[in-house]
Amino acid sequence: MKDANFLKERNARAIWHPMAHPADSIANPPDIIVGGEGVTITDVDGHTTVDAVGGLWNVNLGFSCQPVKDAIAAQLDRLPYYSIFRGTSNDQVIELGEMLADFFAPDGLTRAFYTSGGSDSVEVALRLARQYHKVRGEAGRVKYLSLKKGYHGTHTLGASVNGNANFRTQYEPLMPGCYHVPAPYTYRNPFNETDPAKLAQLCLAAIEDEIKFQDASTIAAFIMEPVLGAGGVIPPHESFMPGVREICDKHGILLIADEVITAFGRTGDWSGSRHWGVQPDLMCTAKAITNGYFPFGAVMISEKVSDVFENDTTGKGAIGSGYTYSGHPVGAAAAIACLGETVRLNVKDNAAARGEQLFAGLKALQDEYDVIGDVRGGHGLMLALELVSDRATKTPIDKQAIGKLHRVTYESGAMVRVSGNNVILSPSLILSETEARTILDALHKGFAAI
Repeated sequence: MKDANFLKERNARAIWHPMAHPADSIANPPDIIVGGEGVTITDVDGHTTVDAVGGLWNVNLGFSCQPVKDAIAAQLDRLPYYSIFRGTSNDQVIELGEMLADFFAPDGLTRAFYTSGGSDSVEVALRLARQYHKVRGEAGRVKYLSLKKGYHGTHTLGASVNGNANFRTQYEPLMPGCYHVPAPYTYRNPFNETDPAKLAQLCLAAIEDEIKFQDASTIAAFIMEPVLGAGGVIPPHESFMPGVREICDKHGILLIADEVITAFGRTGDWSGSRHWGVQPDLMCTAKAITNGYFPFGAVMISEKVSDVFENDTTGKGAIGSGYTYSGHPVGAAAAIACLGETVRLNVKDNAAARGEQLFAGLKALQDEYDVIGDVRGGHGLMLALELVSDRATKTPIDKQAIGKLHRVTYESGAMVRVSGNNVILSPSLILSETEARTILDALHKGFAAI
C-alpha cells in the first residue's frame, strides 16, 4: 500500500466521489479507511473508531463475518461467474431463491428477481409495475406516486420518484409521470401538524386527493420506504403504511416497498413493512443482503404479481429487464451465507435493544444541547439528529458547525454520517451496549466542541 501522504494527496485528483463536490473533496480530503474488524474501522493514520454508519446502512453483521468471506472465496474457486439470462442458471441463485421465499413469506413475497444493488432493484420494481398493468390489459397505468423526502436511488427512473431536490435538480428534466405527496414528517410539514396520528391522516388524504386529480386508472404504483432513510430517518405513525396499503387496494395501484435499507432486521423486525403489518406487492432489497461484501440485490415479488406474469399467454409477460451481474453466483453465495448468519444471530432483536439505548441517549443529549432540534428513532438502528441554530424557528445549523461536530466526533471515537443538517446513525446490527455508549460519548464531545 502507498504511504498515507501519497494517498491523501492523490485521492481527489485520481477519483471523483459519489454524493460530493469534486472541489470539496480536494479542499477537504476524506478519511481514508484501510481496515475494519467487528464494528470498528481504522483509517490510514491508524485511528480506530466505532463505525456508526454501518458502511452505508449495509454492513449489518460487521466487518468480520467469516462465513460470508468463506462463501465468497469458495464460490470464486468453483464458479466465479455465469449469466442467468434465458437458458442458463446456477445452483446458488436457486438455493438463495428458496431461502428468500421462506424469509419473506410473512410479507407475502414468493419470487426473487436478482439485481446488482439498490438502485437496480428500484428500477426493476418500477418497470415491473408498469408491465404488470400492461399484461392485465390496463396499459394506461404508467404513473408513479412517491413521498417527498423519500430516496430511491440514482437511476433516472429512481431519481424521478426521489423526493429530495438534491438528487434531482442538476439532472432534470427527469422522467414524466412521477408525482410526489407530503411525507409524514412531524418536525417539518406543510400542515404545521405536530401530532403524528393526525399528520398521518392528513398525508393519506393528500394521497387520495392526488389520485383523484391524476385519475386512478393512470397510476401504476406507489413507492415508499417503510421508514424514510436518507431523507433524515423519518418514521411514520403506525397508521400510515397500512393506510397507504388500503388506498392502493381501493384504486388498483401496486404498493412497492423500498426496503434497500430496512430489510433484514434494521428496524427491529425482519422487514420494515412487517414492522407496520403490511404486505407489499413488490419489495426492493440490496445492501445487507450480502453484508456489503458483494454488490447484489433482489426484487421480491408477491403471488398477486407473479400469477399475472406466469399465466400470461400473450407474450407481454416476457421480462425485458436484467443486468450482466443479475444472479451473480458469487453474490448469491455471499447472500446465502449472510442470510444464514442474520437469522442465526437473530440480529433484529439486538437492533431493537441497541436502538432503544441510542434513542434514549440521543434524547438526553437533546436536553443538554439546544442545537438538537429533533431526535428521530425508536425503530431499531435507524436514528437521526436534526440540528438547528434556533429551536423556535427551526433554522438549520450552518455547514461549518456541523462539519466541526463531525470531525470532533470522529476524533473522539465514532464515525457518524452528516446529511444536510442531519446526523444519521445506522451502525451494524451486532453493535454491543459498550460500543453504543462509545458512540454517545463521542457525540457528547462533538456537541461540546460546537
